[in-house]
Amino acid sequence: MASANDMDAANRTYANFLSLIKYSLPPILLLTAFVVWLIA
Repeated sequence: MASANDMDAANRTYANFLSLIKYSLPPILLLTAFVVWLIA
């Protein structure tokens, strides 16, 4: 099994990843929609 320190680090990394996705996905979707609108 992984040690407690490894699990703490993994949980922090996962939380950071989720917050990155949460805040970066909407602008990426807006930019994609704008580019599709320009092409269409």
